[in-house]
Amino acid sequence: MSLKSIIKKEVKELLTPEAIVPVMVIAIVFAAMGNFMGGIEDELEEKPLIALINLDAGEHGRLVSTILEENADIIYNGTDVDEAIKIVKEEGGSAILEVPGDFSTNIENNVTGTINIVWIMKGVGVMDSIPSAKIDNLIQSINLGISAELIQRENDLDPVHVLYPTGREETILFKDREIEGVSPGTLSGMLSAQSVMVPIVTMILIMMAGGIIISSMGMEKEDKTLETLLTLPVKRESIVTGKVVGAAVIGLIMAGIYMLGFGYYMRSFRVGEVNLAERGLALGMLDYALVGLSLFGALLAGLALSLVLGTYAEDYKSAQSYLFPVTALALIPMFVFMFMDLGSMPVALRGAMLAIPFSHPIIAMRSLMFDDYLLVIGGIIYTFVFSGVMIFFAVRIFNSDRLITGRMTKKDGLLEKLTK
Repeated sequence: MSLKSIIKKEVKELLTPEAIVPVMVIAIVFAAMGNFMGGIEDELEEKPLIALINLDAGEHGRLVSTILEENADIIYNGTDVDEAIKIVKEEGGSAILEVPGDFSTNIENNVTGTINIVWIMKGVGVMDSIPSAKIDNLIQSINLGISAELIQRENDLDPVHVLYPTGREETILFKDREIEGVSPGTLSGMLSAQSVMVPIVTMILIMMAGGIIISSMGMEKEDKTLETLLTLPVKRESIVTGKVVGAAVIGLIMAGIYMLGFGYYMRSFRVGEVNLAERGLALGMLDYALVGLSLFGALLAGLALSLVLGTYAEDYKSAQSYLFPVTALALIPMFVFMFMDLGSMPVALRGAMLAIPFSHPIIAMRSLMFDDYLLVIGGIIYTFVFSGVMIFFAVRIFNSDRLITGRMTKKDGLLEKLTK
């Protein structure tokens, strides 16, 4: 056999749909991420939408209005706070800035001039923090403008006051709740620090347990032990249940070991403690129980899906390619929820995330902090229903005479096979 023939043979064996599809999907994901990052840059260049309530007729109050008019799109300029909040919500704005009537007087008397900010927060993802960063830049511009004006004068002002003439009091309106004394960026960091473990645990559980069950199916076919198992007087339902439960136990043990080490790793990067309870965002025992139940439901869904995919593996080598869909479905929600919150997503993307059962444990913790029990309980029900459907398919496949081959002919399609 010539070198050319050997190369041709190897290329033919390796260039299979199972090998090409994962690469194509990864390329599409990278392209989507590139477009996504480009969208972030475009959003950063846009002026923030704000409402202005300026109750100060003094020199510094007028300067604040001038700076904001140059650097922001003011969609409301009046004195009614409730009307301002209503308009900002309707127009998709980010904040209401209120300049008190004594703003200029305080600055002239060496007292910090306070700007009250009411944030209209849509989510707690990275993308949702962009508007707050823009407002921070506006406040910095106001500080610099007032500082420059004070420096030009010849008076006996405190140098620190000249450099930092303004302060702010912040209130966030998020999911029908008022959260005082914290900015959107700080709140996002608080919630991320609280819930960072859940996406990682979910990903590890699904990937480890799914890999175990799919590889097990491939090895059993390769070693011919599956044929022996199917000839035993055991119900096929018992075989399917045993495989799912066994993989779940192993997955939980391995995830526990991984997360123990990861927990010690994360401790070295902890900067400080944040008290969520003071802001009404602490979780109780019932909340943690619901998060655990959601995680268990997602694990069952991943195992059941892995078992269905594993039935089509011909051997251990081919089984690895069938793990990719499960891995992708575990990774995609984790990365999406790092950048965006469910409440601020477009409708189509939100529907896609809710359709992936592995998304629900990630959603659960943040939702429970804001008492959204309906979404969490609905997600738990969905993961168990999804698991039941996949187990039903797996049982029907195990009852099929074609389980050993792992292939479907045109005459015997998947739908026909499952509904016989």
